[in-house]
Amino acid sequence: MGKQRPGAGPTLEEVAALAGVGRGTVSRVINNVAGVKETTRRAVQRAIAELGYVPNLAARSLAGRRTDAVALVMTEPDWRKFAEPFFSETIRSVADALTDTTMQLLLTQVRTNEERKRFVEYARGGRVDGVLLMSVHADDPLPDMLADAEVPTVMLGRRSADESITYVDADNVGGARSAVTHLLNSGRSAVATITGPLDMYVAQCRLRGYREALGRAGLDAKPSWVAEGDFTEASGHAAMAELIAREPGIDAVFAASDAMAAGALDALRTAGRRVPQDVAVIGFDDFVLAQRTDPALTTVRQPLEEIGRSMVRLLLEELDESGVAWRHVILRTELVLRDSA
Repeated sequence: MGKQRPGAGPTLEEVAALAGVGRGTVSRVINNVAGVKETTRRAVQRAIAELGYVPNLAARSLAGRRTDAVALVMTEPDWRKFAEPFFSETIRSVADALTDTTMQLLLTQVRTNEERKRFVEYARGGRVDGVLLMSVHADDPLPDMLADAEVPTVMLGRRSADESITYVDADNVGGARSAVTHLLNSGRSAVATITGPLDMYVAQCRLRGYREALGRAGLDAKPSWVAEGDFTEASGHAAMAELIAREPGIDAVFAASDAMAAGALDALRTAGRRVPQDVAVIGFDDFVLAQRTDPALTTVRQPLEEIGRSMVRLLLEELDESGVAWRHVILRTELVLRDSA
């Protein structure tokens, strides 16, 4: 049996030492978080039983160390965008990841400097254990404000290539590159793109993947082949109409989200262009929407369920091992072939 301190019950650290794992892993087992190997889970459970360890949740709460509440913060200032699938799918994936834990999920929106200050004070005051951030733009200071306040924080995506805050992201460059490479390999030669808002790193990365694929094929990305959207269906429609008017010879388009791709399909239909015969279309996300468009949308799947699980796992690790290191996780994407390309 592992050594215990005289006159005290076993600690989380002693359980971790006996099981040969980190304290974060013990915490995830106690909270029934998915993603722990079954052999590891059994080793932790054996150590808990052998030491007689009992998690004192009540004492932890009374001590003000944990509230068992997590805030999912949406920083997008435009309310209309919450109708887009990205937000509902992200909320669902995070909520599913928390299902088997003791954590409550709180949703809030933070848009202005005043709201940022109020939220940081709220979080610093011990009302939540940690924060999950989504839809963060490049110049948003909220992640740094939370870090300065020593509030455990995990971001979905990142603000730049130099991001220091813990984040989970998809391989946006690689996903976009695979989509455009597929279009080029299918015989398309005038490939346009509809980007997301270019003050967001995710949009910059998908544009970079588009340009890399063209460059590898010996083609230049003509400025007139690029139109900026804002990840909404309406912006995809407007951008596609703009591209058709500017470059009538376009025979393919990569849209940086499924919602924008759906808007592009509608604009092409209005213009009398057949998909995929005249113009092939590929999106990015693989939400349910992609299976319901006409034609069904070829798209890049980002693993949102795994993103949600990873965000929750990293946040729990931040809670148990704060100050150890920032963690950066990039998950693979997959090109899903349907009828539009």
